Amino acid sequence: MRSEALTYCSSSGWADNMGGKAGLPAFNAGLVIAFGTREALQDAEGVAALHRRYPEARIVGCSTGGQIVRGDVCDDEIGVLALRFERSAFAIAQEFIDDPEESERLGTKLGLDLNRADLKAIFVLSDGTRVNGSRLVAGLRGAVGEGVSITGGLAGDGARFQETLVLLDESVEPGRIVAIGFYGEAFRVGHGCRDGWSAFGPRRKVTGSRGNVLLSLDDKPALALYKSYLGPEADGLPATGLLYPVMLTDPDNPEHRVIRTVLAVDDANQSLTFAGDTPQGWHAQLMRGHFDRLSDAAGEAAAHAMEQARGETAAILISCIGRRLVMGENTVDEISAAREALGADVASAGFYSYGEISPHAGSGFCELHNQTMTVTTFSEG
Repeated sequence: MRSEALTYCSSSGWADNMGGKAGLPAFNAGLVIAFGTREALQDAEGVAALHRRYPEARIVGCSTGGQIVRGDVCDDEIGVLALRFERSAFAIAQEFIDDPEESERLGTKLGLDLNRADLKAIFVLSDGTRVNGSRLVAGLRGAVGEGVSITGGLAGDGARFQETLVLLDESVEPGRIVAIGFYGEAFRVGHGCRDGWSAFGPRRKVTGSRGNVLLSLDDKPALALYKSYLGPEADGLPATGLLYPVMLTDPDNPEHRVIRTVLAVDDANQSLTFAGDTPQGWHAQLMRGHFDRLSDAAGEAAAHAMEQARGETAAILISCIGRRLVMGENTVDEISAAREALGADVASAGFYSYGEISPHAGSGFCELHNQTMTVTTFSEG
């Protein structure tokens, strides 16, 4: 496998991992994964530049809440990871979604489109505002089985939550879901997922929910209760909800927990809409972040992903936009921790998302997460 990580900016052109001008590609990439702001992807020149540099490649990508490049986070460059596989193959499938209720069906269809005997992994990039990520992953998992690793993330739009975009070749569209299937005995995928958040306050029971819409906790309206914790910060919802995610725990399996962040609020129904399911009967508790624990968790995620790597390795880092908002200028610390665990020779790119997809650190099941750092590594060996 060959890989390189670069950035592109319309004003300054291509730059390498050290920030210097990038020359001609070192190899003909077959797959390019790119991350940029909504504005950058809507700029036709940016997408055209990708195709000029990698004319033989399939190109996928998405809008973000910031790009992870050169050990830092930025908003004015497109982060690019170019790959060429020597002994593995890949295929791409796409669907479009308007209604979150379609998420599981479309996940199943994508999985069936990609499924074959030598399928090893799926990497998915999805619209971040129209999809129920939990149901999307459930559909994929049901179609391909538990033996196939599923990683990826939901596209972002900063803290605006207006519209997200997914790129496939020359086309940039909202509502798109792109899934890449990787095949062959030589292909190796690694994954790591950690959060580092701390729970606080009373633990409450989800007494009313509909998919990813939370209606009530302990038989009290969910939005009113949530606002009572946020105080004055409730005026900034849904954006301020990223600072106070909710931990959901399965009462029948206390080791199985997921974190959810608010995507939308409905004052009329006093409900909260999350990126993934909020199962009725599960326990819910608010969380808050501490800089050192969040950074340590990012390093642990990267270290775990590298355990499965062989030879030349490339990595994609996907962290939650809520982590960036909480950490502010300290965001670089979690990126540095992950990069240190990966090692200087690993080409990497990444983004801040509206949801992260990875096998759960405890259960091992692939599912949607919020407020985590997830790391996916690709190699051949």
